[in-house]
Amino acid sequence: MLIRLLRTFLVRYKRPLLAVLVLQSVQTAAALALPALNAKIIDNGILTGDTEYILKVGGLMLLLTCVQVGFAIGAIYYASSAAMGFGRDVRAGLFHQVIGFSTQEVAGFGAPSLITRITNDVQQVQMLVLMSCTLLVTAPITIVGGTIMAIREDGPLSLLLLVSVPALVLSVGLVVVRLVPQFAVMQIRIDRVNQVLREQITGMRVVRAFVREPYEAQRFGLANQDLTDTSLRAGRLMAFMFPAVLFVLNTSSVAAIWIGANRIGSQDMQIGALIAFLSYLVQILMSVMMATFVAVMAPRAAVCADRIQEVLDTDSTVVAPVSPIRSVASPASLEFRQVGFSYPGAELPVLTDISFTAAAGTTTAIIGSTGSGKSTLINLIPRLFDATSGSVLLGGVNVADLEPELLWSQVGLVPQKPYLFSGTVASNLRHADPEATDEDLWWALEIAQARSFVEQMPDGLNSVITQGGTNVSGGQRQRLAISRALVRKPRVFLFDDSFSALDLATDAKLRAALAPVTRDAVVVVVAQRVSTIAGADQILVLDEGQLVGVGTHEQLLLECPTYVQIFASQMTEEDAA
Repeated sequence: MLIRLLRTFLVRYKRPLLAVLVLQSVQTAAALALPALNAKIIDNGILTGDTEYILKVGGLMLLLTCVQVGFAIGAIYYASSAAMGFGRDVRAGLFHQVIGFSTQEVAGFGAPSLITRITNDVQQVQMLVLMSCTLLVTAPITIVGGTIMAIREDGPLSLLLLVSVPALVLSVGLVVVRLVPQFAVMQIRIDRVNQVLREQITGMRVVRAFVREPYEAQRFGLANQDLTDTSLRAGRLMAFMFPAVLFVLNTSSVAAIWIGANRIGSQDMQIGALIAFLSYLVQILMSVMMATFVAVMAPRAAVCADRIQEVLDTDSTVVAPVSPIRSVASPASLEFRQVGFSYPGAELPVLTDISFTAAAGTTTAIIGSTGSGKSTLINLIPRLFDATSGSVLLGGVNVADLEPELLWSQVGLVPQKPYLFSGTVASNLRHADPEATDEDLWWALEIAQARSFVEQMPDGLNSVITQGGTNVSGGQRQRLAISRALVRKPRVFLFDDSFSALDLATDAKLRAALAPVTRDAVVVVVAQRVSTIAGADQILVLDEGQLVGVGTHEQLLLECPTYVQIFASQMTEEDAA
């Protein structure tokens, strides 16, 4: 998966990567030439006292050093550009993929895991790309070139490399093999910490209300400790690797000096050649160590790449039609024809054989016990899910055949949990229509009975809204969400239990104000209170995913036992109050 991910997203950076290869080759060649020139200075300059020769070769070494530094800077610049661009492109690809997911895929991965994959996982692979361009590219050039130069200095002494390099590769390889599973577990532990932390921050009020701080602290502590333990195991293995590298490096240097000294004593080798050989030995082993450093990063990057590619390879269950229909007949109408819905792998369907019709200018209410499938039914209309059987029709056209943008422009959804984005009141309302004027926004706020409290805010439409709308009450949040749907001026209004936080007086005013606005639109309301839906043109009663009653309030009281039971339970509660 790692190779596939790199091949997919690095192909557009061929030129910077080619530049890195050329620049790194030149700077490595310059670095390899320096020990040989140093040996000549020692043997032909210092030992003979030839100052002119020392200055001449020393000047050449200084020039090569400048070339090495300049080309290294250029290589790092192009490597950084390619690596950062790669990270940007992968994050963008993941973002667009996740945005296209249906609610089913998002729930399958989980929001904490998706966040980790888009941030931490991409960062790990991006770092591997950067380290490969700056360290790994030079390693094979140095190893091959350094070996050739070392043999030129002294062939017999170069046989030492046949022991040093395999020993180093073996010791590092054993560590890397054990690191791979630790890194896989580590990413799962990071997901878990993110999940717990996200839940606790989001549900902070609930935690405090029920005095659950000790329990939540313990839960976070366990997740944090699991991550710490895994990190420590990986850290100990990595910590063992570098002493092993240094042990091989120092042992090889001692052996080279020991053998080289004997060869110098027997006049089979010169002093400068020994010093140059030591330099090449260090360069070769350091290159192996740098390659090892990148090799240590590779397992974790490979795990992260698998997680990234898993998201990129996951197709949304809600796909755009090949030949979409780009128009919908007027007036608006909504029809369900024997619609069923099941989650993958579920034993029982959520919805079974649902059929009804809602005409323009009418209000259709949906009621039922918790878990009866009310929200799932309403989510099938804007294709947050796709029906697994039957068809949902808007204006006589199957919603699966409509162009997605056209479908979404026809629907104004107020979800069960109204979510507001960080920004201002105006920016939240303009999510529905970026071109909406201030007059349009005030109109929508007035219809939704939200104008009064927005006018009382310090900056009116420009007043700050925090993430999730936590700085306004639940009822204000619902009214702002309703205002957002009104700004779109859709042909189908979907209210998913959107009046639950409103008092009865505000609820009544809002419905009265909505009536003329929705005169030519289809209105679908999911509600828990019978009093909220009693005036609807038709009421659908759901029970365990099945449609057990359709009619007006009066008809259902006579014909539907389930509706009577719901009505009686609520009336009893009101009387008791």
